[in-house]
Amino acid sequence: MKKLFLNLFMLSLLLAPSVKAQVKGGDPEARLKAMGIVLKAPGKPTANFLSAVRVGNLVYVSGHGPVQENGEYMKGKVGDQVNFEQAQLAARLTGISLLTALKGEIGNLNKVKRIVKVLGMVNAVPTFDRHSQVINGFSDLMVEVFGENGKHARSAIGLGSLPMGIPVEIEMIVELKE
Repeated sequence: MKKLFLNLFMLSLLLAPSVKAQVKGGDPEARLKAMGIVLKAPGKPTANFLSAVRVGNLVYVSGHGPVQENGEYMKGKVGDQVNFEQAQLAARLTGISLLTALKGEIGNLNKVKRIVKVLGMVNAVPTFDRHSQVINGFSDLMVEVFGENGKHARSAIGLGSLPMGIPVEIEMIVELKE
């Protein structure tokens, strides 16, 4: 039953209706609302680091993983326990987690000028080679939320493991409006 719920939840996120048809203009807060995405209060880091650091008009957001609706991290290695579609969903969920941390730092996502740079890491079996397509789950979400300003420079790499066995970790740099 838990697996069926997870599959239905994943399908609903991947097949969400186009936000462009629902929300006109560049209001990322309204776009998230139209998509049915609620950014909950960010959790506190469990060690001596910050979830996000603002330097001038840039915000550096620490690496985050895919937090599911139940508050638990999605886990598993891509190409073994996690299939390609689930990995793309993990990247999308990670994007939601990053937006939560970003909003916690700046207060309102309307302050975002653009997403600048992203590093996506995929916990995958050695033969898996579609890392960049997995991270598209994140990149597509940023464009849905921020329009053209969500397009960013990006690197995507495969790793043998990630903290807590999560399938995807992503960090990002964001430019704020002056």
